Amino acid sequence: MAMMVLGVVACLLLLLLLWVGARAAEWLWWKPWRLERALRAQGLKGTPYRFLYGDLKESFKLSMEAKSKPMSSSSHDIIPRVLPFLQSSMEQYGKISFTWHGPVPTLSIADPELIREVLAKKFGHFAKPKISPMGKLLVKGLANNDGERWAKHRRILNPAFHVEKLKRMLPALHACCGELIDRWDELVGPGGSCEVDVWPELQSFTGDVISRTAFGSSYEVGRRIFQLQGEQAELLIQSSRYMHIPGYRFLPTAKNKRMKEIDAEVRGILRGIIEEREKAIEKGTTDQEDLLGLLMESNSNERHGKSKELRMTTEEVIQVCKLFYFAGQETTSVLLTWTMVALSMHPSWQVRAREEVLEVFGQNKPDNDGLIRLKIVTMILYEVLRLYPPAVILTRRTYKVMELGGITLPEGVSLTLPLIFVHHDPELWGEDAEEFKPERFAEGVSKASKCGAAPFFPFGWGPRICIGQSFAMTEAKMGLSMILQRFSFELSPSYAHAPHTVVTLHPQHGAQLILHKL
Repeated sequence: MAMMVLGVVACLLLLLLLWVGARAAEWLWWKPWRLERALRAQGLKGTPYRFLYGDLKESFKLSMEAKSKPMSSSSHDIIPRVLPFLQSSMEQYGKISFTWHGPVPTLSIADPELIREVLAKKFGHFAKPKISPMGKLLVKGLANNDGERWAKHRRILNPAFHVEKLKRMLPALHACCGELIDRWDELVGPGGSCEVDVWPELQSFTGDVISRTAFGSSYEVGRRIFQLQGEQAELLIQSSRYMHIPGYRFLPTAKNKRMKEIDAEVRGILRGIIEEREKAIEKGTTDQEDLLGLLMESNSNERHGKSKELRMTTEEVIQVCKLFYFAGQETTSVLLTWTMVALSMHPSWQVRAREEVLEVFGQNKPDNDGLIRLKIVTMILYEVLRLYPPAVILTRRTYKVMELGGITLPEGVSLTLPLIFVHHDPELWGEDAEEFKPERFAEGVSKASKCGAAPFFPFGWGPRICIGQSFAMTEAKMGLSMILQRFSFELSPSYAHAPHTVVTLHPQHGAQLILHKL
């Protein structure tokens, strides 16, 4: 009897091993072979599939080589440093070509019309990429939802970002800017000038802004969240360089444990903020004017609607708060940092921007009407967003057979939309595409490029365009205006021009500038 039981167990184990082996062979060999054959049959070119790793090793090698040395401090040709492998493959195989992220083919599309088709015309037919289990520890929710749930959550969030609501947040923006200026005044001191790494300074500033406008608290309350989210982003980028192995997240590695510890601490802090706000709402002691209050009010209204199952749970509100903290801080701090670096490289534009700010505001507090009238400042911000877009690529995937630009794409293909390639393309912007020329936006975005519809996607495109773009631009204009009122600035000899991606486009070695008090 015992021998019979052992025989059955052995057979079951053998069947399990055969099943696992068949699934592994399908995932690592047969499916990539079928997909590569289907892509090449459409006339597409790309790298050949290398078993298991695809192009990950070569991509990592080129990325490390590029990061090992800074660029010329006067150059804006940043693609070879930021995306060296993708640049190399597209130069060899074309603007529409494929590479391999492990066993998954990734079709890169640097054609603005096809990008618009993916993001707008065929919205909903291309899905957001499946976020990895470890990626979910950084941010998920609206940024990764699809279908009806995305639409419902977007509708819940929209009231918080209405223009009239944002106007009410200007006093908080001004207060945060004032604290930044006062801190820099102290750093400059009696000498009238000093070196300041503006990158962490501007991260602190935008962190203070999002804390006050989203949660009604000071930056000190959110400082720990910013530190943790930054560390989480670094760990996530490190993980993305390697092929995803199912079940790997369960292994008790030091990196896995740290990412889970960070997630637990961030969720705990945010849950405390939300519970405190719920108690205040019950007592009637909150005015609902910050982003969290507006979100909770809008979400509460949905509880009485027909689709109660799609309202945000407490867990989903926590995820939105994490998105507020990460995206709200990152986008504007990156934009302001590269703007100050660019204006240090091109002092004549710094002078023109300051003259405009002083003409509109003098030394007075910037107001909403004046911010809208800042034409030169807006041109400068657009040109910085073109050359240094916070998100250098967007990604999508096919979850069914789809036609795109005369090409039939099978299910299971990842799409990379390299926005930075489009923003730097001389065929679209002219031979001066790598030069800093804000005047190209003098007649607005629509007439900025050589082609009809401007290939300009700093905040994405279509229905999923960044919900906080108006907030980010208002914050950037306010911050830059108040800095220009009080300081001039230039590159420090210690500055190394080294853009690199940590989810968004960071200065790898900081942004050291010499500030001069006016």
